Amino acid sequence: MKSPTIFDYPLFALGFRAFFGLAGLSALILIVLWNAIFKGELELGNYFANTYWHAHEMLLGYSVAVIAGFLLTAVRNWTNQPTSTGDQLAGLCLLWLYGRIVPFYAGLLPDALIALIDFSFLPVLAYQVSKPIMQARNYRNLIFIGLLLLLSLGNGLIHAEILGLQENSAWLGIQVVVATIIIMILVIAGRVFPFFTERGLPGTRALKNPVLDVLSIVTATLVFGLQFYNISGVVLALTAVLAVVVNIARVSGWYVQRIWYVPLLWVLYIGYGWIILGFALTAFSAYGLVAPTLALHAFTVGGIGVLTLGMMARVSLGHTGRALRVSNAMAIGFVLINLAALFRVLLPIALPDWYGMLVYVSTLSWLTAFSLFVFVYAPILTTARIDGQEG
Repeated sequence: MKSPTIFDYPLFALGFRAFFGLAGLSALILIVLWNAIFKGELELGNYFANTYWHAHEMLLGYSVAVIAGFLLTAVRNWTNQPTSTGDQLAGLCLLWLYGRIVPFYAGLLPDALIALIDFSFLPVLAYQVSKPIMQARNYRNLIFIGLLLLLSLGNGLIHAEILGLQENSAWLGIQVVVATIIIMILVIAGRVFPFFTERGLPGTRALKNPVLDVLSIVTATLVFGLQFYNISGVVLALTAVLAVVVNIARVSGWYVQRIWYVPLLWVLYIGYGWIILGFALTAFSAYGLVAPTLALHAFTVGGIGVLTLGMMARVSLGHTGRALRVSNAMAIGFVLINLAALFRVLLPIALPDWYGMLVYVSTLSWLTAFSLFVFVYAPILTTARIDGQEG
């Protein structure tokens, strides 16, 4: 009888387990390091400049880990085909982890090797996700392969500037990555929000509107496209307002007042609300009424941060056979992640002189929220399903 190896343990039974665990830990470690750098308490030799490192790691480190865990889990459901598990999943995790570590070996390792290690994760992930999709002829979900490759393009633009291959391409790469993640969230929301709402609130029927689903993607793409080409003023403002209107109309079809009794639902809806606020702040920034960075952080800390925490909490419960109810500790975590966005995005508008303190409070709120996630979900992610099924 073959003795079990580390790859046979539950942590590597399905993609969400290992990657959500890595995401939770990275959300803590990366922000602790960034806070120390931001306050001037720490200087680290790094392949990336400090600001680029923070943006790169939160987007292409933390956020991509959540995306990897979600897709490697969801695609198995969508296609009825196996996705990466065991040693193959562990290899993907190691490749992601190397991408976080090797930038600190700048000077010891060639820059081109550092770039290659970090860049390679997304194409490899896209290949692994595409295999079950193609086997099942589930071509509808090829959109996610395209979005993963767009993320690769954005990552490549960041590395191209650092390697001296392009001038001023890193910021464009960051914009591409943010836009792609937001569009991916909008695509996924159209699939899971109605389902999660109906499942979480028996007797509820969420109204799906394919026209609004398409328009939400189109208007978001137009807003981000205008920003790529530095087009501002009335054109950007009107397009952003249109994105706000379309997305509010879309969400209103799914929304029922009873979601406020279910933390696993309201956290997702509030996360979507931060994305809508991001478009609203983009309209204001087109006229110089607010700083563009506030709109950016509405999309990232608010939209991406809140939604990824909510999705990890919900997916982890559902795919380990547990009841879809979060603990009080995790509900507090959902409040705290929203407070992190509030202190990082909205309060600086009213209290600009307190910016440094507000960022610090936002950081503490973020760290506490993810500390609760790691504490509550580590046992869930590392133990077998309670119903005895695989996964």
